Amino acid sequence: MKIFLCCAAGMSTSMLVSRMEQAAKEKGLVCEISAHSISEFEECIKWSDVCLVAPQVKFKYEEFKRIANEQGKGCGLIDMMNYGLLKGDAVLIQAVSLYHEHATTTTSTEG
Repeated sequence: MKIFLCCAAGMSTSMLVSRMEQAAKEKGLVCEISAHSISEFEECIKWSDVCLVAPQVKFKYEEFKRIANEQGKGCGLIDMMNYGLLKGDAVLIQAVSLYHEHATTTTSTEG
């Protein structure tokens, strides 16, 4: 699973990525996680499975969610508390949930 976090500049989001990678390792999940600025969204959504939008760029969430859904990808807004407290495990769970939710939807509509 490929996850990218979409943010303004990437500093605090990079710390969250590290926490998410640690949580994935502890859970035995194989995934690639990275942080990118909102200007990179259109390129990143092409290769990712899930996009999580950071609270500071919440104003772009609806647009990004629409684009992601059109391309068959999951997109969610990171909870402000989870983001601020760098709760990598909680944000990882959100990403996995979006991934499975979308995989189920895609499978059921294709079958």
